[in-house]
Amino acid sequence: MESGRWKAGGHSFRTKAEYEAALRDLEKIRLLKEKTNYSKKESILELYNRMQTGSISFETVLGREFDDEVYEQVRRIRAGQFEEVGKSRQPVRNNRISEKSLKKKRQKPPGVKVLTRGQYIARRIMMSVLLLIAAGCLGYFSIYCMEAVKKDREQQQMAKLKENTKLNAMGKDEVVVHLDTEEKSYVVLEKYKNLYKTNKNLIGWLKIDDTNIDYPVMQTVNNEYYLDHNTKQEKDKNGTLFLDKDCSITRTSTNFIIYGHHMKSGKMFGDLDHYKEEDFYKKHKTISFDTIYEEGTYEVMYVFLSKIYYEEEVVFKYYQFIDANSEQEFDSYMEEMAQMSLYDTGVTAQYGDQLLTLSTCDYEQEDGRFVVVAKRIS
Repeated sequence: MESGRWKAGGHSFRTKAEYEAALRDLEKIRLLKEKTNYSKKESILELYNRMQTGSISFETVLGREFDDEVYEQVRRIRAGQFEEVGKSRQPVRNNRISEKSLKKKRQKPPGVKVLTRGQYIARRIMMSVLLLIAAGCLGYFSIYCMEAVKKDREQQQMAKLKENTKLNAMGKDEVVVHLDTEEKSYVVLEKYKNLYKTNKNLIGWLKIDDTNIDYPVMQTVNNEYYLDHNTKQEKDKNGTLFLDKDCSITRTSTNFIIYGHHMKSGKMFGDLDHYKEEDFYKKHKTISFDTIYEEGTYEVMYVFLSKIYYEEEVVFKYYQFIDANSEQEFDSYMEEMAQMSLYDTGVTAQYGDQLLTLSTCDYEQEDGRFVVVAKRIS
């Protein structure tokens, strides 16, 4: 099998290590499906809660797809759209009962089933086991709810810390960042001082009105880390929004590329695909993205579907556009994105403009991506 052509579970993987990780995920998913009774609510909820609490984890996109599959079942359960096998009601074809049938029912004595001692003990054991399973499911569900509440509180606390001008002003000293790669020093904005002190990987904050997207943005030298870690460096399947490792907020790259998971729960970039609808765009033309050093407002230009391509494929790869070396190169990228855009916003950019690209998974095609590109206007 050629390099970059490793296939598993309907996806292609660029390296043998990724392919082997996918095989491990496929085997884990197979075993979980064998052990889970998809016709019973309790069985589905138990599986979901184990995944939420981190007792079950995956290494590749196959795991995230399975997570979304299980979440869809849970969503149906919560919405009352799930019907357990054996509990469906048969339609009543005729409400009128003949006198003859009524007499037969009256004459038929009620059946009495006599259990042997062994059967009685077996039934008691089965009832005890079912009660334990029910208690376990309730326990898992309770833990999940507690974790969900905890995460929401953490997010709210970070937002409040950012917005608490009095608390931020209490620290009289400026927070100055000295970068080893540059001689210049940078002063952190007052509203981000305390947040930056809690995690030095913080590089900014992204917000889109009327969506769940109101999150801190992180950056490390490893683009894989924040796929499954939160801002407290804890394991978290939701991950965290992060800036591409090759982008720079100080020397100001041409294009800031921010990645985030497309969670069906709506977390992270779960709401980004609202921009597929032009009506949503018309009401949300601007995006707020502050770096820790300066505030910024960006106007949406292009909205398009793309994918991750094989390394040897000669094609426009939006995720490689970080710095434009010339006006001709910049214009070429703009033309490519304009042709791919789902609708015409009428907004264009010129060489020297600062761009912002938001990227998340899209499951309409293999290795699919949904992308929103904006330019800075203030």
